[in-house]
Amino acid sequence: MKWHAGFSAFCLTVILVGAPAFAGPADVKVLYQEHCAACHGESRLGGIGPALLPENLERLRRPDALKVIREGRVATQMPAFGDKLDADQAQQLAEWIYSKVSPAPVWGEAQIRASQVVNADAAKLPAHPGAGLKGADPLNLFIVVETGDHHVSVLDGDKFERLHRFPSRYALHGGPKFSPDGRFVYFASRDGWITKFDIYNLVVVAEIRAGLNTRNAAVSGDGKWVMVANYLPHSLVLLDARDLSLVKVIPTLNAAGSTSSRVSAVYDAAPRRSFVAALKDVPEVWEISYDPDAEPIADGLVHDYRYKEGHFKPAMFHPRRTMLNDCLDDFFFTQGYDAVLGSSRSAPRGQVILLDLRRKIADLDLSGMPHLGSGITWKWKDPSGRERTVMASPNLNEGLVTVIDLGNYQTVKQIRTLGPGFFMRSHENTRYAFTDSMMSKEHKNTLQVIDKQTLEVVAQIKAEPGQTLAHVEFTRDGRYALASLWEMDGALVVIDARTLKEVKRIPAKKPVGKYNVWNKISRSEGTSH
Repeated sequence: MKWHAGFSAFCLTVILVGAPAFAGPADVKVLYQEHCAACHGESRLGGIGPALLPENLERLRRPDALKVIREGRVATQMPAFGDKLDADQAQQLAEWIYSKVSPAPVWGEAQIRASQVVNADAAKLPAHPGAGLKGADPLNLFIVVETGDHHVSVLDGDKFERLHRFPSRYALHGGPKFSPDGRFVYFASRDGWITKFDIYNLVVVAEIRAGLNTRNAAVSGDGKWVMVANYLPHSLVLLDARDLSLVKVIPTLNAAGSTSSRVSAVYDAAPRRSFVAALKDVPEVWEISYDPDAEPIADGLVHDYRYKEGHFKPAMFHPRRTMLNDCLDDFFFTQGYDAVLGSSRSAPRGQVILLDLRRKIADLDLSGMPHLGSGITWKWKDPSGRERTVMASPNLNEGLVTVIDLGNYQTVKQIRTLGPGFFMRSHENTRYAFTDSMMSKEHKNTLQVIDKQTLEVVAQIKAEPGQTLAHVEFTRDGRYALASLWEMDGALVVIDARTLKEVKRIPAKKPVGKYNVWNKISRSEGTSH
């Protein structure tokens, strides 16, 4: 079997030579079945190309979809059809792919199991760094997601040289997850594919399609399990980390069983030996233990907890619910993993949820749309000289970084920035935190550097006007910071973390994210987990 053949395809149409004009939905469906189904599946659920469902196209605006149909997509197998379709035909096709599929698509246990592909030869490879890494420190490697042509690069974090590059699934979600020893990395694509890659031997180990529209994935702290959060269908999917075989599908229904929900995100809480998931449409946070010795969960009426008199079930792989007043769109763990800081796009304030008490214990003063999933922490001395642990989060709606004291959950400072930003990063060994303004039209080319003690912006790092400079990740020792120039002919910009001067540029195709193995597996306070 040839691995990853055609992963980068986005072929809305295989061929449309001589296609007749059409005026209604029936004609569009016939045209799709004749010319598109080979790439995107007969029911638009995806194949070589991605699923063409409204839920999967949320990040692609309709005018952009129309442009893809007429002009094709660079560095993919999607051709241009502007010379074969008139404006009305292209518009109708663009509108139709945003219509709901009827009957609703099904992706359950049978479909998930049937999608699994395992590279049997990969299991025989040695558990030590291979020749392909060229002697590089395996814990100071960067995994770089390049969405411009749907590839992933493996980068030496000492020499800043690309060691390997391979095609990926379409539309990988940022934030791949690593096994605890750093040997394996797991990717999740927006259309549900989970890929396990052996970094030591530079080979794909296994793949499975866990959903149709996937939010993200998490790897357990013991390296045994992978949990996948889905928008469609509404579910959490548990996989065996060895070969990605299906273990369990957990429908995301509220406590009453009356309402299902998309999953906002799922993360591993390694010290607790559990996954934590927030539901986007139901005001509940779930903790799903992977500890076989975890305390049983009360299910229904209980007469006496001490003597387990009542309805109890094993905690392992069963959700323990925390009931809230508001849903969570995004959340952040404290470094001890005892509390969750969450926010909702519809609520004016954030909330602090203590996982052991299973209830909200405090409100957070968070205006706009904080991106808590990109929050970081550090040690800060207050005006009296007392050391505090603070958390800082950028904001998707405002030019603002909010700094919160994790001792009392009060806002320490609102740091004004040039514009709304998406990412914030730092490292234990640097005095600086970097934040972008990539959501700003005028200042998306500028990184701002914040002094973590004075809480002031002290420097700016700029790309050319009109370019986007974002997503910083540090080397293992914190000596250098790598930023992404998010262009099709972009680059990884290597910055000296002391002098803030550019050191090197490594060409890359829209490198939306880079992830240092050590910083991720050690759960560095300066990066997202």
